Amino acid sequence: MKIILVKTQKSGNLGAVARVMANFSFKDLILVNPKCKKSSAEAKKRAKHAQNILKSAKIVKSLPKMHTLIATTSQLGTDYNIPRSPVNLIQLNHMLSKLKSLSKIGLVFGPEGEGLSNEEIKKCDFVLTIPTNKSYPVLNLSHAVTIVLYEISKFMPSKNVSEHIILASEADKKQLLKLAKEKIKFLPFTAERKRNTQLTVWKRIIGKAFLTKREAFALMGFFKKIR
Repeated sequence: MKIILVKTQKSGNLGAVARVMANFSFKDLILVNPKCKKSSAEAKKRAKHAQNILKSAKIVKSLPKMHTLIATTSQLGTDYNIPRSPVNLIQLNHMLSKLKSLSKIGLVFGPEGEGLSNEEIKKCDFVLTIPTNKSYPVLNLSHAVTIVLYEISKFMPSKNVSEHIILASEADKKQLLKLAKEKIKFLPFTAERKRNTQLTVWKRIIGKAFLTKREAFALMGFFKKIR
């Protein structure tokens, strides 16, 4: 699993995230337009014995394309705000426990204070949240990463009887969404926004499902039969 930090502002938080990644055996750190330097003294100080994770962290200009991107946020929407409709850690672990590898999954954390923007969340497959006190829901960045990685580490997949099952690829998911879009285009809607809502719903369903390749192909066949 890749840990992706977007526009991180404080070098201390950056170092602390690297440290907690080492605590729970996560190695891959990606920094999207960081506002602080990973080479700063404060980052190195907070990273402690995780200097290798900090040093090898990749710096990119935009969210990388991966099989599944999971956004994290404390700013939730109503049932009508589909992009910000979240799963919790228990639900996420139930999904991840079925997988034989987490290498193609990215866990995305936003900048301190403002969190991920709506546009950034829309680029992800679905949203994860930590149930906190409603009167003060926002966690420190490194604290949020700690909680999520601790919970995920308890269900890290290992070799099991289902290891021969192949997950649908990113290309498979794109093709499935394309077919859904083609069919929705011909359905009657009273407003264009309702058509767009259907597309958003299907993207979230496909992202959350962790479909196998066989399941994805079966759904493609289903959509192709719809006239």
